[in-house]
Amino acid sequence: MKRKEFIKKTLLAGVLGAVAPSFASAKNEKLKKSTYDKLIDQVGFNHIPNEEKKTANTVLHKANTRGSANHGWLEVNHTFSFANYQNPDRMHFGVLRVFNDDKIAPSRGFSTHPHDNMEIITIPLEGDLKHKDNMGNGAIIKHGDVQVMSAGTGITHSEFNANDDQDVKVLQIWLFPNKKNVVPRYEQLSLKTISVKNQLNQILSPSSKDQGVWIHQNAWFQMGDFDKKTSITYELKDKRNGVYAFIIEGDATIENQALNKRDGFGIWNTDKIKITAENNSRILLLEVPMNL
Repeated sequence: MKRKEFIKKTLLAGVLGAVAPSFASAKNEKLKKSTYDKLIDQVGFNHIPNEEKKTANTVLHKANTRGSANHGWLEVNHTFSFANYQNPDRMHFGVLRVFNDDKIAPSRGFSTHPHDNMEIITIPLEGDLKHKDNMGNGAIIKHGDVQVMSAGTGITHSEFNANDDQDVKVLQIWLFPNKKNVVPRYEQLSLKTISVKNQLNQILSPSSKDQGVWIHQNAWFQMGDFDKKTSITYELKDKRNGVYAFIIEGDATIENQALNKRDGFGIWNTDKIKITAENNSRILLLEVPMNL
């Protein structure tokens, strides 16, 4: 598909019905077209590595350039196109398709809605999130936890702020899987026992035998809290991958790029990256395949 046709199709079609959880009630839990298929239709033309260029490539997403929406009970910032925010130049970073930074009002949330064939990762930053799904899971995802769902052949679930006196702030991240139609699964883990200050701590990988939760994708997530002027080097697990960095709190410099709170920065065609926390900072790194 030519770029002009791709842009026209993307802007006309949108993805509100395909990817946005219901803001009211989900009476019909069956998708007319699968989550995976509707999202994969909109992948292309951005952040795909140039095989002929061997030097690093980068993309910068400043916090104030994200797509924002305020639904009253929900305030959200979309790094990539999602729901009513549609930007053909902000569709994905490799297999990373959705990166939403949500703030949900007390006792409010997303009613039961469906997903399929996506790897969905949830990281509460403040407060707690109440989860319930059709696999029989009912849990409170607390600040300091990470949760993953492999949607596979299809799941339905709901998410609500478990607190009645404070907002919950949460990152929700969707990756295309490397296997379709797997048996749906759920996993949740407290990060407190594996977190060491001033280093990156692995919270997700492709292996159930490795540290953190696991998913159906050749991806690794790292998160760390750093004191001011701490410097580290991250070596990629797979040199064919890229890394998307997100500054949760503080300020940092990654490969000479200055970054502030809630900025995102992608880099690929490199085997390692240097990170310096310019102030006390919390940093999330997503190492993901660049090709679908």
